[in-house]
Amino acid sequence: MTLALYPGSFDPVTMGHVDIAERAAALFDGVIVGVYEVPPKQLLFNAKERVSLMKKALKHIPNAKVVSYDGLTVEFARKMKAKVIVRGLRMSSDFEKEFEMALMNKKLASDIEVVCFMTKLEFEFVSSSLLKEAARLGGNIEDLVPPHVMDALNEKFFKK
Repeated sequence: MTLALYPGSFDPVTMGHVDIAERAAALFDGVIVGVYEVPPKQLLFNAKERVSLMKKALKHIPNAKVVSYDGLTVEFARKMKAKVIVRGLRMSSDFEKEFEMALMNKKLASDIEVVCFMTKLEFEFVSSSLLKEAARLGGNIEDLVPPHVMDALNEKFFKK
């Protein structure tokens, strides 16, 4: 049985994230979506909210599990018995960052492989930070996030 770990901050979850999780779940026996609790960036949603949003977004995938974690991703992968780390690539700038990370992860855990999925064209420009900015300014991003995430963004930005 091969388990894959799909780690990220997912602040918030996008349709691009859902797509990568669906594709990973189709290739591996199971996919664990690891929501990193304290990434080195400004967060809109806390870890509990991000886990809840991701669980709802992936409820249609029976072999997906969503959990939060902290510390080294490779150590979390080992703890969860994942043999693969899944990452999504949108553009060439992602490749350089992901390549660096993959090499460091290989140094730290040579037994864990990294598999990168190329994003679908319709999500190539989508990033959580760009979506948050567009939502904050009232832009229509409804086709780029699950409906419950759109509701959560509206709650954060407009109903305080």
